[in-house]
Amino acid sequence: MQTTLQTLSRVWQRINPAEPFEYSFLDADFQKNYESENRLTTLVGYFTFIAILISCLGLFGLASFNAEQRVKEIGVRKVLGASVTNIVALLSKDFIKLVLMALLIASPIAWYAMNRWLQRFAYKVDIEWWMFAFAGLVAVGIALLTVSFQSMKAALMNPVKNLRSE
Repeated sequence: MQTTLQTLSRVWQRINPAEPFEYSFLDADFQKNYESENRLTTLVGYFTFIAILISCLGLFGLASFNAEQRVKEIGVRKVLGASVTNIVALLSKDFIKLVLMALLIASPIAWYAMNRWLQRFAYKVDIEWWMFAFAGLVAVGIALLTVSFQSMKAALMNPVKNLRSE
């Protein structure tokens, strides 16, 4: 490689001595062009993780508050024969509705932002609908995991203990 570069440099100096011989490798040029994109991807990944963590903590807090507010209702439902699955579904459905509404709002915005970002590249990549569906399923799954812990805890409590003050 070095001998080829030296030979090219001598030939260049013989043909065009006024201009310096400058070269670069194509893979290094590509790497330099996409270095900022790689940094952006890493940064977005970190902030996404932080946002998901904060969201899960908020959702966990809301689920705890909701379960605490509905302790007597849950106790009555259990006494009347509601199963743990019914109670978990009852407590989880409101949060799933919130996540689905957030998806309906966020998906068009994300599609627009991603489309604008992808237009800058030489090779075009289409954004498929299933990417948003997959992201939605993951979001609903994370929300269910976060909320179900509190829902299960509330559903497994002794109803007599909850209704004793009535």
